Amino acid sequence: MNDQTTTGTTFDVIVIGGGAVGENVADRTVQGGLSTVIVESELVGGECSYWACMPSKALLRSGAALSAARRVGGAAEAATGELDVAAVLRRRDSFTSHWADDGQVGWLDSAGIALVRGHARLSGVREVTVTGTDGTTTVLTARHAVVVSTGSSAVLPDIPGISTVDPWTSREATSAQHIPESLAIIGGGVTAAEMATAYTSLGARVTLIVRHSLLGKEEPFAGELVIEALRAAGATVLTGEAPVLAMRSADGDVVLTLASGGTVTATEVLVATGRAPRTDDLGLAAVGLPDGGWLTVDDTLLVQGDAADLAGDWLYATGDVTHRALLTHQGKYQARAAGDVIVARASGRAVDDSPWGTHVATADHSAVPQVTFTDPEVASVGLSQAAAEKAGLRIRVLDYPIGSVAGASLQADGYTGMARAIVDLDREVLIGVTFVGQDVAELLHAATIAVVGEVPISRLWHAVPAYPTMSEVWLRLLEAYGRP
Repeated sequence: MNDQTTTGTTFDVIVIGGGAVGENVADRTVQGGLSTVIVESELVGGECSYWACMPSKALLRSGAALSAARRVGGAAEAATGELDVAAVLRRRDSFTSHWADDGQVGWLDSAGIALVRGHARLSGVREVTVTGTDGTTTVLTARHAVVVSTGSSAVLPDIPGISTVDPWTSREATSAQHIPESLAIIGGGVTAAEMATAYTSLGARVTLIVRHSLLGKEEPFAGELVIEALRAAGATVLTGEAPVLAMRSADGDVVLTLASGGTVTATEVLVATGRAPRTDDLGLAAVGLPDGGWLTVDDTLLVQGDAADLAGDWLYATGDVTHRALLTHQGKYQARAAGDVIVARASGRAVDDSPWGTHVATADHSAVPQVTFTDPEVASVGLSQAAAEKAGLRIRVLDYPIGSVAGASLQADGYTGMARAIVDLDREVLIGVTFVGQDVAELLHAATIAVVGEVPISRLWHAVPAYPTMSEVWLRLLEAYGRP
């Protein structure tokens, strides 16, 4: 059932938001025997499918593949052309299904998940009022749970004039149908770094303006290596700088005045300075919560608050709106836990809410994996050195240049990269791992397993890396630590 062809307005579970996270919640509750409806105001599949994960990585992949070929003797001599930008954009469009959600809607139908299109607002306990595009309203009632999975949206920084220059956000950057001659990017996080990489490879003159440090939540060497690579590729990277004024010139270019007194002029400007929860028009006040804020949840993803209307374990939140980890894969992880715990509570079964239990999202706290698909890639999981020290842990830091591994030297001539592992000395387990370099994304899951599983260092010695692969870096890190 879809597109408001429902059999009624009462369901066991109502999920507000039909992105990847909401879809996973609904999938788990339906598989658990609960009737479930998704309410979506835009495209089923959400931000990740149409404006984030998939289109951004499609934009990045062609440039990364060409760069990788140019780092291998023999292939480098064959890779003498430039990117076919039109072909890159066509490939990107194929991944977004040309911004049509027929396939995603078809999946909901096949999974037995109902769909109501429109804007959802909480209007009471276990009650959601949906306003359609034609202005008609439908009141939906949940027998057991309402789940908020509305995600987040880009926010504009407090720069005078920025709203008047029609700035790009991540949505415009990932869906653009042409490459501007020049692009100024404001921000120092993942989106800024990835789009600087993508648009440089696609031929734009990119100026990246970073207030503090690039990828500041990662180990310091990660941002440093990415900056080196961006500059080598032709981008301009300004660190310790911030725009204080934005305007359009008479010829249509954006002119950014910097705090230092200099200016940056570009055809377009991309603002990538942060995200805000999509909760400002969600009706949270109707159940005693402030409108527009992040939703605090416990580890079973149950929304926390003192309002009497929240009694009864019925309101949940998953994904970006929880502000726990603004990553699609982490939101889907939360969704699986939330969906299963809703089923357990609805059926009166025991809830496994102990750390690492079936019905909790324990990994959100200290074992979140993330890949930044720059060139070089940055892949990390767990705590950085700074975070571990701030937590008061007794640690040892192990560093090794990935380029010294035989597998890496085969992967690329002159391979440049770095691996860091953080060891908790009291437990002798890994609590954080970071890789920076070409193709390191595929090294990350082994690190995630080691961190989540709390595998003792003594046991890791028996996990023998195949030779000659880049995974041999694990052996080198262990050698740096020392045999038991």
